[in-house]
Amino acid sequence: MSIQHPRFKALIFVLLCAVPLFGSALLWYRGVSLIPLAAYGAVSVVAFFLYWSDKRKAREDSWRTPENVLHAVELAGGWPGALIAQQVFRHKTRKVSYQVVFWLIVLLHQVFWIDQLFLGGTLLSLF
Repeated sequence: MSIQHPRFKALIFVLLCAVPLFGSALLWYRGVSLIPLAAYGAVSVVAFFLYWSDKRKAREDSWRTPENVLHAVELAGGWPGALIAQQVFRHKTRKVSYQVVFWLIVLLHQVFWIDQLFLGGTLLSLF
């Protein structure tokens, strides 16, 4: 399997990870917490292997990982690993309903970190 347009997709990946990575690293640097930074890494690894397992099970026509489980792991910070796995395994990339929820999760992470870094957490405090 090969990833189509790898340089472009790598650039998009780096841009999407920039704000959450910077925000998480800043929290760690300020001595607030290492948890967000560690969670993005650890949960991304879990997401990657869940996608790998689900793809393998789909080929074998076996029991599959429920989509809500995949989305929960993405929401918990595993969306970077899920995005990589989608490209590497060509899994869940064509199902529009799945992609809509996935990209809403990515957007939620972006909005959260933009709010924390640039708006002082005021945007999300309105909810």
